[in-house]
Amino acid sequence: MSTLSVDVTQNGSVKSMESPCTAAEIEERDFSRLLERPPRPLNIERQRSCDERSLSELSIGLSPHHSFRNADNSFRFMDHLDVVFTLSPGRRSGFNTPRSQNGFETHPMVADAWEALRRSLVYFRGQPVGTIAALDSSEENLNYDQVFVRDFVPSALAFLMNGEPEIVKNFILKTLRLQSWEKKIDRFQLGEGVMPASFKVLHDPIRNTETLMADFGESAIGRVAPVDSGFWWIILLRAYTRSTGDSSLAEMPECQKGMRLILSLCLSEGFDTFPTLLCADGCSMIDRRMGVYGYPIEIQALFFMALRCALLLLKQDAEGKEFVERIAKRLHALSYHMRSYFWLDLKQLNDIYRYKTEEYSHTAVNKFNVIPDSLPEWIFDFMPTHGGYFIGNVGPSNMDFRWFCLGNCIAILSSLATPEQSTAIMDLIESRWEELVGEMPLKVCYPALESHEWQIITGCDPKNTRWSYHNGGSWPVLLWLLTAACIKTGRPQIARRAIELAETRLLKDGWPEYYDGRLGRYIGKQARKFQTWSIAGYLVAKMMLEDPSHLGMVALEEDKQTKPLMKRSSSWTF
Repeated sequence: MSTLSVDVTQNGSVKSMESPCTAAEIEERDFSRLLERPPRPLNIERQRSCDERSLSELSIGLSPHHSFRNADNSFRFMDHLDVVFTLSPGRRSGFNTPRSQNGFETHPMVADAWEALRRSLVYFRGQPVGTIAALDSSEENLNYDQVFVRDFVPSALAFLMNGEPEIVKNFILKTLRLQSWEKKIDRFQLGEGVMPASFKVLHDPIRNTETLMADFGESAIGRVAPVDSGFWWIILLRAYTRSTGDSSLAEMPECQKGMRLILSLCLSEGFDTFPTLLCADGCSMIDRRMGVYGYPIEIQALFFMALRCALLLLKQDAEGKEFVERIAKRLHALSYHMRSYFWLDLKQLNDIYRYKTEEYSHTAVNKFNVIPDSLPEWIFDFMPTHGGYFIGNVGPSNMDFRWFCLGNCIAILSSLATPEQSTAIMDLIESRWEELVGEMPLKVCYPALESHEWQIITGCDPKNTRWSYHNGGSWPVLLWLLTAACIKTGRPQIARRAIELAETRLLKDGWPEYYDGRLGRYIGKQARKFQTWSIAGYLVAKMMLEDPSHLGMVALEEDKQTKPLMKRSSSWTF
């Protein structure tokens, strides 16, 4: 038997190639045929995207005729993926649809998921502005009754895919307003571009008024500002623009300024010798002490994707052009650094195993002075013959070899990973299914920290015990990221297998936040029920499988003209 794979040529045409496939991959053929469907008519006129242009055109010295606007002065937002993934604004995907247009039977729990998602809506002065973190009335609220920026992303995607963009627009504008607030923790003022981790609507029944209260990290565990919020905001703004075809939101001076403020924070010059971002522990989804300080893969992948999205959204005026040039330079350096030094496969593992240390010259091979004896025992059995992944962290004399799901999936979607590396990541997931998926997808990281290592790294955190919460827990929300990565790499059967596994328990268990245990068999000991992003993550995964054109909202094609040579510079010393 054979399966049809789809490739996009340099001029935007689609090529199909026959290749052998196993019985387990037969379903992939159906998805390939879906990708061949002629574009559906759009009710909004679309323009070609500026990311068809090589990033090399954006370097310093850009000639005047290189413009990011069309002749009619309109913005361009679509990219090469449009050839394959043509969106259909206004189409609803599942709430009142017992059977989808593509012939997939809608699972009975889809309607329950939509009902639960709508119950989580938060209103401000009569307008929906987000979804709360969880609707579990059996537990103390803590901050689960707030709208988190990162948590809302899968909810936003679900509403966009269902033809309901207004709530997403409201969320983008309200969080933009919060960004402009003065932000202080104790006596220290945060950067102007910091986005809130979350916000809450306060009701005053006496005065009959509503106000917003934001948390920029002053109430968080460890008092750490959310580095990822700004990146998710830019990514979501691009998803909204891509889904609706409406560039007017991104063109607003307020949105342009908001992007520039975020970019100013992460592109500022300092003492860094790496193009990666230096971060504190607890500044992202893993918001507690878990040994991810330094240069965590999740932040670097989101940083890369946000930079690429910003290139599509920034105006080419005097202020915007300056940032475009800075972004282009940073992307070149960042992609080279990540693909070279964060990537691990069997060959690279063997090279590290044989590293010499204390190399001071410019010709050093072991540039980070990693001690081979620091290699953990588990990595030798975990690494398959075919497969690889971006490790958790790289810094001076430090490599965190743990697998982190979110960072690797974003690396695929943003094309931080090369096509070969993307394939290797999917090979790893298939080869290590029991470890990374088990009985409930998906492990947020692998393996868990245990015993003395857990005591030292987490500070004896009672919530992050082994195989629980962030320490090797299984998070259903990650389904949407896995599904998107699977579709982008032409492996939808992996996503379907994971979704069917989740469908055996998620609704029955009350949509838990996370699961515990080496295999993810047990509902998390402190997991909230009716966790909104567990619900939304499932819906987004289902809708992307039903209509792979939705992938265009969250995926970017690799810029082949700026693909860095995989040759390590001898002029860098660390």
